[in-house]
Amino acid sequence: MLLLKLTLVPAFLLAVSLASKKCGPAIAGWFSALPVVAGPILYLLVLEHGPYFGSEAATLSIYAIAASEAFNVAYAWTCRSKGWVVSVMVALTVWCAVAFGLSTLPVSAPLALVCALAAVLFSQTFLPRSRFAATGKALGRGDILTRMLAGAALTVAVTSLASAAGPGWSGLLAVFPLLGIVLSASSHRAAGPEFVIALLRGMVLGRFAFAAFCLVLVVWLPRGDANLVFAGAAVVSLAVHGLSKKLMHRGRVAASLAAESD
Repeated sequence: MLLLKLTLVPAFLLAVSLASKKCGPAIAGWFSALPVVAGPILYLLVLEHGPYFGSEAATLSIYAIAASEAFNVAYAWTCRSKGWVVSVMVALTVWCAVAFGLSTLPVSAPLALVCALAAVLFSQTFLPRSRFAATGKALGRGDILTRMLAGAALTVAVTSLASAAGPGWSGLLAVFPLLGIVLSASSHRAAGPEFVIALLRGMVLGRFAFAAFCLVLVVWLPRGDANLVFAGAAVVSLAVHGLSKKLMHRGRVAASLAAESD
């Protein structure tokens, strides 16, 4: 079990990092919204504490989309005038405040979906916009190693505290903005705030795939084999992610046509 905790999330993070290494910030953000961190953590929680614990944790993970979007909006606006350290501190403070509020809500999948959708719409509307075609510097081995180590640390921390924290906070902490912090801070240092803004905007459409993944867990974990349920959730998530990519492409085409008409 300890071996799984130390290797499962880092392996997923390595795969995503390599896949998005040569992509632009929007695609990198879109990739990072996949449940590459929360998914393995929720799986380990089910193995250790059972399907009902995992189902409730998955519900709170859907709620946590709102906290993640709050982090992104706070970071995006702060980074326009401040450095990465201040931006991370402000965004984390906002995340903690929103997560605490979410922890007081009832464990309800429909309500969680409403909160998540409202957060996505809020981010889509209020995240700052940028026409800067950011490319940034190539992702280094040190950046990838940092992500993998941070992923292992978060996995061990959440699963170790699960018994004391309960399924509610376990689900919220599974969606702690680990990738948001690492990607935003490293991108901020390397390529500046415009790159970060494009990256964070790219995460928004990816939230639908994450919500779909967690919703499958909420509904089917109490009644099916955990391995099959997680496999099905991954398939559904990838299908929704593919659909969101088409929407992203259409949005880019529309923006390009609008720019040409101007």
